[in-house]
Parts: sequence; structure tokens; C-alpha cells
Amino acid sequence: MIHLLFTGGTISMQRDPSAGGNIPAHDGEALLELAGGLKRIGEYRVENWAMIPACHLGPERLWQLRERLRIIGESGEVQGIVVTQGTDIIEESAYLLDRTLPRTVPVVITGAMRTSSDEGWDGPRNLVDAAAVAADRQSSGQGVIVVFNGKLFAGRHAVKVHATDVDAFAAPHAGAIGWVKEGSVVYHGGRPVRRDPTDSESHAPGQLGSEPSGLPARVALVSMVVGDDGSLLDLARSTHDGLVVIAFGSGNVPPGAVPAIRRWLEDGKPVVLATRCLWGEVTPLYAFEGGGSQLVAMGAIPAGPRTPSQARMELVISLSSGRQYGR
Repeated sequence: MIHLLFTGGTISMQRDPSAGGNIPAHDGEALLELAGGLKRIGEYRVENWAMIPACHLGPERLWQLRERLRIIGESGEVQGIVVTQGTDIIEESAYLLDRTLPRTVPVVITGAMRTSSDEGWDGPRNLVDAAAVAADRQSSGQGVIVVFNGKLFAGRHAVKVHATDVDAFAAPHAGAIGWVKEGSVVYHGGRPVRRDPTDSESHAPGQLGSEPSGLPARVALVSMVVGDDGSLLDLARSTHDGLVVIAFGSGNVPPGAVPAIRRWLEDGKPVVLATRCLWGEVTPLYAFEGGGSQLVAMGAIPAGPRTPSQARMELVISLSSGRQYGR
């Protein structure tokens, strides 16, 4: 049994001239009728959890979704779960789910870049591919998988890299883990990429020992600009519990921002250092004023193999569960 949980997003939308653009229109049953091809995958059931754009999913709703998926996964009734949602925040939602859900059953996230009103609507293919991945025995133990345009990505590495193209997702820090070809699921090397359960990057809640009960922590995400004087960093400090700085290159910031970063650390609030570069990680090599080496010596934490938004979600999870970043 595959559980199909629909939350909305572009895959459920069509163009409405009176509204001046795309709006939600199709529930799960309507999407299945339009898509076709699901019956060959096997038995399934439908849940219309929501029909909203992804940008309407805040921390509370994301945690409600996480809890719903946890309950379904632990019920023992399903072999896999497919979640359709808007693509705008899959980078955050897939990371959250992969970082906190038990790997009871595979959770496959998909959606669409085009609506049913558009030529080349990619929703039907993505939905059928996602169901095939969820139903495949090889996917057991893989956790959360993002499926788009025939490619499979681990949930914690999937990133939206194109604003409009159907081939919108990649994994700059890891690469794809497989693909779907003519309905068949193929993992790289002919088998799934298993994660070492002792790896700190692969913890599930049972291994972490302190599972969050929600996402109450407030974490600011501030991008550095040329000549930054730290004023935005200071504005956020009184209202937020932690900070992710989007730095230049391998983790460098303008010298004017250093005192503001130091004030965050002096307040006992964690500062994570990410890079605005799509590929590569913060590497503390430079010891000049504002260099990444200086900031790490002050107490800033390199983001590791995470985009800025993923680093922010990791810090939200960590603070909400009383853990250190990435632990």
C-alpha cells in the first residue's frame, strides 16, 4: 500500500485568467485521474492534507506535516509514502523530514514546475515516478527522497537550482542517488546508497536522543553584502535565537560585520557560517579581519555540506531540541 498525501503546490494548480495567474485547483483524486498510470504501481490510498502554495507552509504547518507522516509511517499499514508539495521550500521541508523522521518507510517528495494549463506539464510523470520509488523495495531504509524529472536525491541534499525549468533540482553537495527510467527505479551502482547510522549526518530521532516537539526556535538568515556594517545583524539579535550568516567564498565577511557577529556570540547565541556559493563548503582558510578562520576562532560554526537554507533548518532543529548544531 502506498499512501499519497497531497499538500498543494504547482502540481495542483491551473491558470485562472480572472485571478491573473496560477491558483490551486486539483485535489488528489483529480490529479490521479489526470496523471493516470498509478494502478500499475500497485495499491494506493489518497489523503488530501492541504491544497496550499508551499510558501504558505510555516514552521507550525511543517511540523504538523512531519507528525502526520510519522504517524503514517509507524502505522505498519503502508510500504511507502508520496508527498506532493510546492517546490519553493522543498529544500527546507525535505531536509527537516529527512533529519527528524524515523526511517520506518520511504517518504518520497515530488511536485511540478508547470501547471496542468501549461504545455509539457511535468506533474503526471513526477507523480508516477515518485510512486514507483515509494513502492520499490530498494527504497526501504533510504529515508526521505526527492524525485523530479526522473532523478532521485537524498532529502537532506536536494536543492532547487532553477526557478522555472522542469529539471529544477540538484544536489550540489552530493549528487543524485539514482533515477527512474521507463518506470524502473535504478540506484547508483545498482543498489541504494545506504547511510551509516553512526554518521552524525545520518541521525534519526531515535539515535539523537532528543527529538524536538516542534520548531519554536527563531533563526535569522542574513546575507552579507559588499561593505556590510552589521546593522541588519544587530537588528535581528534581539528577536532571534540563532543566526546563519551567508558569507562570501569560503566563509569571509566584510570587516564591518565582525563586531556584530561577535555580539551574537557574546550573547550566547549560535552563529553558523554558510557560503553564498552553490558548490563547495565554508573552509576557514583566511585569517585577515573578517576571514573565515578568524570567525571560526571566535566561535562561529561552519555550515558543512548544507546550503544556507538547509543550515538554517538544521539550526532551527538543533535549538528546538536543545542540541548543538549538527549533533
